[in-house]
Amino acid sequence: MIHPVILCGGSGTRLWPASRKAFPKQFAPLIGKESLYQATLRRFSGPDYASPLILTGDDFRFMATEQARAIGLADARVIVEPVGRDTGPAILTAALLLRDVPDALMLVAPSDHVIADTGAFRRAVTRGAGAAASGALVTFGVTPDRPETGYGYLELSEAPTGDGAIPLESFREKPDLATAEAMLAAGNFLWNAGIFLFRPTDVIREFEAHAPELLGPCGDAIAKGAEDLGFFRLDAASYARSTAISFDYAVMEKAAKVAAVPLDSGWSDLGAWDALWKIAPPDESGVATEGAAIAIDCRDSYLRSEDPAMQLVGLGLDGIVAVAMNDAVLVIAKDRAQDVKAVVGALRAAGASQADDYPRFHRPWGWYETLCLGGRFQVKRIMVKPGGVLSLQSHMHRSEHWVVVEGTAEITIGDEIRLVTENESVYIPLGKKHRMANRGQLPMYLIEVQTGAYLGEDDIVRYEDVYNRG
Repeated sequence: MIHPVILCGGSGTRLWPASRKAFPKQFAPLIGKESLYQATLRRFSGPDYASPLILTGDDFRFMATEQARAIGLADARVIVEPVGRDTGPAILTAALLLRDVPDALMLVAPSDHVIADTGAFRRAVTRGAGAAASGALVTFGVTPDRPETGYGYLELSEAPTGDGAIPLESFREKPDLATAEAMLAAGNFLWNAGIFLFRPTDVIREFEAHAPELLGPCGDAIAKGAEDLGFFRLDAASYARSTAISFDYAVMEKAAKVAAVPLDSGWSDLGAWDALWKIAPPDESGVATEGAAIAIDCRDSYLRSEDPAMQLVGLGLDGIVAVAMNDAVLVIAKDRAQDVKAVVGALRAAGASQADDYPRFHRPWGWYETLCLGGRFQVKRIMVKPGGVLSLQSHMHRSEHWVVVEGTAEITIGDEIRLVTENESVYIPLGKKHRMANRGQLPMYLIEVQTGAYLGEDDIVRYEDVYNRG
């Protein structure tokens, strides 16, 4: 039985503005209607696959669970990492959780990659299972079709000729163009996809040999961890003692028995906007558009609008990426797509909230977005999912008006609880305890109008919260 281990972290900078720290790319529907994370879960489901083990941060635990349930994977187990420590401690923690499972094979993969041909990928996993079952640490490498300088490489002991796993000679860092061209010509190099397959006991043994300092912190984080609303929360103090190190550096580059399986399945790590341009695919003029975008007399360009109400038009563009959202627009030279991190850094330095905040703020109970913001007022649209309950709270600096536009809200104001239906409204006085809930079977939407001297999200005194937030 193959046990998927999905690594679901990330800083959300490489595909800004559609991906941000508050809403990294794996949760966004960048290709089709489902998110990259949901596509990953589907790829790792079926009769040969156990329920997935998902490692994610505290901010994304509810989103990870909600998106998994939306595609029918209610039994996915979410492990909450209290602090990011790179892939080394994350994979060791998963192995420790799975080491007592008989005949288990761990299939470790990022949550934000694209694999177009699921069948080809699963056949590659089957080819690697034999080597993994015999004690090898198996990694998957993408057959290169160009001299790419943006990926690390795997050097094989021989050029791939058959269907099995091939002994791995070395890992190579991202090369310059001349080196990449030489690697492509040699025929025994693959792009490093960061996907692995092995038995838990084998990888733990390699950690014992090459990174023993991680075993104590990760083991203690599990032993002292606790269940929390259906998640398993690793102990924060213990996990923080672990060294931040990648799995490649900690183990794979030092292990004696490592093999690679060639992967030819339409893979992309979506590391930059030009990767979306390639997948689109571009037309005969090299132009690709997504959403409410129109290209006129353009060449070699990618135009994307994330908001149906935001019409993006390009005229006479050549070699440009333009991405429009309702709160930010990115326009860059396509050959500078790898440099978007610098854009995010500049925005942070300028104090722009768009650097990290997403215009739609996701919460355990649903989401909200700001429609209009003025000096002493703010208008929000709020969606509360079925069963969602906001915290019992009050505000010191603002009052609120709620207008239900779809569904029925259960509203608490002080000691009074009442139902408010579509086209009805309520007023929440400054300082009054209140909350809303959706007890129905469909999403509930309302418009919130805030008025007051201060409208920040930190003006919340929380008394009760079903999601155990502070």
